[in-house]
Amino acid sequence: MIDINIRNETSGLKAVVLGIADSIGPIPTLEEAYDPKSKEHIKKGTFPLEEELIEEITGFLTVLKKHNVQVYRPQKLPNVNQVFSRDIGFVIDEKFIIPNILRERKEEMKGVQYIVDLIEPENVIETNEDVRLEGGDVMPWNDCIFVGYSEPEDFDKYKVARTNVEGVEFLEKNFPSKKVYSFELKKSDDNAKENALHLDCCFQPIGKNQAIIYKGGFKNEEDFHFLVNYFGKNNVIEISQEEMYDMNSNIFSISPTVVVSEKNFHRLNAILREKGFTVEEIDYSETAKMEGLLRCSTMPLIRE
Repeated sequence: MIDINIRNETSGLKAVVLGIADSIGPIPTLEEAYDPKSKEHIKKGTFPLEEELIEEITGFLTVLKKHNVQVYRPQKLPNVNQVFSRDIGFVIDEKFIIPNILRERKEEMKGVQYIVDLIEPENVIETNEDVRLEGGDVMPWNDCIFVGYSEPEDFDKYKVARTNVEGVEFLEKNFPSKKVYSFELKKSDDNAKENALHLDCCFQPIGKNQAIIYKGGFKNEEDFHFLVNYFGKNNVIEISQEEMYDMNSNIFSISPTVVVSEKNFHRLNAILREKGFTVEEIDYSETAKMEGLLRCSTMPLIRE
């Protein structure tokens, strides 16, 4: 059995699920794509190849093992993209949540079912049909949960709207001891520079009291200001639209002092080092073409 436990985004990582790129299937058609960045690279003929993705994820695996993290992998499903394991399930405290996700991605859950079967059944919560949640929108942060979502007007309009009001209410109901802070995100099905696919595409806590934030990812500017005030202006690294597009907020914390980042995030990585972080740089530029990066590729199971 696995005694899952996740209190926040940055405590020392003990066990994690890392996505796989084996057998992701043919390059999707424009009609099959469900995020604007993938559409962009399908049109340009630059959508990532399976072997490139495998090489990048292998580099991530090497870093995780270097830091003595136990790494689980999804079981390979033929012709299913299983790179982004973050969204299909997530842990808060001792509970594993199986969310109701995008219909096109439901197959992915089969690849991690063997892991779910190792968790005590009373600690597994499956959401009902009207609750829509994806792990990229959900961030446990000690006595809080940060969640990105869309109100009905956007949720019903955009394919890239993945968490609804009912998803926020589900978190409030199931974790009554935590304060749930919800933030409406900007959405666009066709322009990746105007789209915050998930909360972790425009915001992520790092260290013990710091954060990376992109102001333009929030539909309501007061949400951005709330987060800046919550962490403190001097503890916030604000990124530009171009850096958001490149997925600068989607790095991954192995501990409060160690992060994994993309090697081309030169400005961000320099700031992180100035702040005392150890930055493990890897190449993840091909994976980024599918509008996800390092946090998206992981499903943490146990942190200290």
